[in-house]
Amino acid sequence: MEGLVKGLLNVALGGDDDRNQRQEDGTDERSRSTSWAQVVSGEEDHEQQYGGNNNNRRSEVANEGYEDGRQGGYNQSQPESEDGWETVGKKPPRRHQQVRKDNWDNFKRPASEQEYSNEVEDNSQLEPSQTELNDLGKACNKLWELDYNRLTPGKDYEIDCGEGKKSYQKQDMAEGSLFTWLTEDVLKKPTISRFCSLLDNYNPHEGYKELVTSQEKQEQAAFIEEICRTAPIKYLYKYLCAKGVVSGDYQEFKRLLTSLWFDLYGRGGTSSCSSAFEHVFVGEIKNRGEQSVSGFHNWLQFYMEEAKGRVDYQGYIFPRRRGETPDSETQLLTLQFEWNGVLKSVSSTMIGVSPEFEIALYTLCFYMGGEDNYVELGPYYVNIKCYRLGNKLGSAFPIAES
Repeated sequence: MEGLVKGLLNVALGGDDDRNQRQEDGTDERSRSTSWAQVVSGEEDHEQQYGGNNNNRRSEVANEGYEDGRQGGYNQSQPESEDGWETVGKKPPRRHQQVRKDNWDNFKRPASEQEYSNEVEDNSQLEPSQTELNDLGKACNKLWELDYNRLTPGKDYEIDCGEGKKSYQKQDMAEGSLFTWLTEDVLKKPTISRFCSLLDNYNPHEGYKELVTSQEKQEQAAFIEEICRTAPIKYLYKYLCAKGVVSGDYQEFKRLLTSLWFDLYGRGGTSSCSSAFEHVFVGEIKNRGEQSVSGFHNWLQFYMEEAKGRVDYQGYIFPRRRGETPDSETQLLTLQFEWNGVLKSVSSTMIGVSPEFEIALYTLCFYMGGEDNYVELGPYYVNIKCYRLGNKLGSAFPIAES
């Protein structure tokens, strides 16, 4: 009887939950880099399958791909008005989110018919110092400083982080959307609007061959040309030139970026079904056993899909360092969400950064770094995970470090 009473008291006082939380905390400490990265990227099954072998796991991350077992996951029935505004949400946001696409058709035109913004002027800020050439972390932080198009919380947008949770907890801890509002001018910025126009070019289910039209190739070329006029990409170019990765030919550099990010490759035996751009920024839905989301580490894609009602934000994941609670000013966030009804239990994204900054950051880490790249980005300590498949970029994403 005494044991029964103790057992009932333990359940009533949440003893099992406390034990689960202690176990989870222990797991976090043991898997500080590798396992956490697998969860964040959606690759949590690799270590079980390959016994933690980094070479096998790295290849698997970049090679994942599965036959689609469900056609209904990608909901394309959301209403869109004739003037290009989309106003939908699974949970009612505090303010209607609006995505305007008036100029997107112009991005499909041939290069000779495109209109681009002015190039940033070359100056000493764009020249990597010897210290930066010797220290990848300092070079990454320099990219953060050169991100002139990074948004300001409270001025350009507002987020509501909702409540926190552990990654194993499935209850929805967010009453509304992550994004409360985004100013209309943001989506008119040249690199952002061109980036957003690329997001609808992909099938979200892994294992389906991507058919790239001539117009979509024009969109890719226009995006590369636009970002190559910005400070982060020009700094990247000068850095890679100094390291002998590219020659002094800027056109060759543009071709390198296009190939790295947009060339198609296989995941899991299906050829031409994925690319670095699709995986890192757009996201993919895995269909091996229980469906899950992999990739999808970009805040603009999150905003766009949330505006269409395809993303359901479910709360942030507790930071490793206790007491550091994210708020509306936070620009590095670990979160949980559903995309097209499929759960991503842990993801991470840098909110408000420009597309050119992320392209430059991940490209720099791919060519000059390793799988783990511990750097400072402004006020944030970050591990930039970078998975390779030969000369291909399989995945890249940030992990908040304490």
